[in-house]
Amino acid sequence: MDADREIKKPDEQPVSDQAGPPQPEINVEALTQENEALKKAYEELNERHLRLAADFDNFRRRTNRQIDEIREFALEKFAADLLDVADNFERALKADDASLREGLESIQKQFTGIMERYGIRHFECKNGEFDPEKHEAVVCIPSDHPEGTIVEEFMRGYCMHDRVIRHAKVAVSQRKE
Repeated sequence: MDADREIKKPDEQPVSDQAGPPQPEINVEALTQENEALKKAYEELNERHLRLAADFDNFRRRTNRQIDEIREFALEKFAADLLDVADNFERALKADDASLREGLESIQKQFTGIMERYGIRHFECKNGEFDPEKHEAVVCIPSDHPEGTIVEEFMRGYCMHDRVIRHAKVAVSQRKE
């Protein structure tokens, strides 16, 4: 057998004169084109983003303007309906004393109808139980009624769509001593 012969191990590679693995060829023109395409895509996306941001700002301004207008004119129809009541009060004041009571009752009926159309209604209190969410106790009166019962209503309370807009001013019963 040949003693001069080299024995190679299966996992060893022959040593070459080059340092490191072979380098692939770089296609500079393809990379330049790809870079230009990416720049163009970036610019288009950035422009689209800026347009969307401007559109959103315009939308926000327009919406705020509309909300301000709605707030400003929300009561316009209600106010116009109340002008009819004001006109009827003027006519009632010019009337003679005999028809004054009849005119005032008519005006009250008209006014109540307008308020009901807008969801405004009064709530009954007398002989009911005191509720601090709906009533304001002005005075406590010793009475034969159970304690906490409303015995007198000084000023009506009103709700608008189930929300109290004015508490009723009431007198509440108190145990006699």
